[in-house]
Amino acid sequence: MSVLYTTEAISTGDGRNGEVRTLDGVLDEVLAVPQEMGGPGGDRTNPEQLFAAGYAACFHNGLRLIAGGQKVDVGASTVTSTVSLLTLEEGRFTLAVTLSAHLPGLDQATADQLMAATHQVCPYSNATRGNIDVTLTATV
Repeated sequence: MSVLYTTEAISTGDGRNGEVRTLDGVLDEVLAVPQEMGGPGGDRTNPEQLFAAGYAACFHNGLRLIAGGQKVDVGASTVTSTVSLLTLEEGRFTLAVTLSAHLPGLDQATADQLMAATHQVCPYSNATRGNIDVTLTATV
């Protein structure tokens, strides 16, 4: 195994109501707890939104890579990542993810096969496998 890329982010302030930034300064966000969780919400992001954005982008890149290797055109594709924060017993929490791809022009079997293959290579999928529920859906 060889390292392709490493990044670092630091959280300051009050965690979910604090700030996160990468050491290179490219990402610098003030966070707010969503209103649904009793926080101020508003125009500030939260960890679940950041995770959803990263997972959607990474999975979409993997989908395009897999499709290209199979000579399948997914040029008009989109991937939506829906991340839910769930409560467990004893004050614990977990996440659940639904990855939905829109793959116009493909038949359903090909779309489903691409989603399954991508789920095997995506780093986010490999990191979460066995830890959180991930549901895959494809529409054509």
